[in-house]
Amino acid sequence: MVQINFWAVLAASVIPLIMGFVWYHPKIFGTIWMKEAGLSEDKMKGQMVGVFVFSVILSLLIAYFLQFVVVHQMGALGMIGGDEMNANESYHAFMKDYGVAYRSFGHGALHSFMTGFMFVFPVIAINAMFERKSWKYTMINAGYWTLTITIMGGIICGWYAVDGFHWMTQK
Repeated sequence: MVQINFWAVLAASVIPLIMGFVWYHPKIFGTIWMKEAGLSEDKMKGQMVGVFVFSVILSLLIAYFLQFVVVHQMGALGMIGGDEMNANESYHAFMKDYGVAYRSFGHGALHSFMTGFMFVFPVIAINAMFERKSWKYTMINAGYWTLTITIMGGIICGWYAVDGFHWMTQK
């Protein structure tokens, strides 16, 4: 039986806020980012509770999706329609050989980094070009998201390795 690791998803979903507090701090990239984004301190004030609440909700979606990027066994399950009990023998042989393989912080971080570099960066860059934003703006935001999802994916994949939520290959 495959189980979603909700604790790993929940833990990973707070990483964007923590990283945001650091990355966008005025002594790191915050001042440059505000200038490049055309923002001011006055414009940033007000209604921040809603921004943070909605950010956590969206971060939960990102963390939930990252499970499918970093835990390869979820892909194998998806290929058989999610029903282990009616899967072919080849699925069970695969799970017997690789059921808990490639579950580490480093493995999850690697795959998440590749996702950040090859998916997130291009998406942010395309939007920034059409918005006529600078490359500084693009690199600050793409760097933040790439580093953030790298850590999120590492947490998710590493947590699967130690928490007992392993796939069972019962028939």
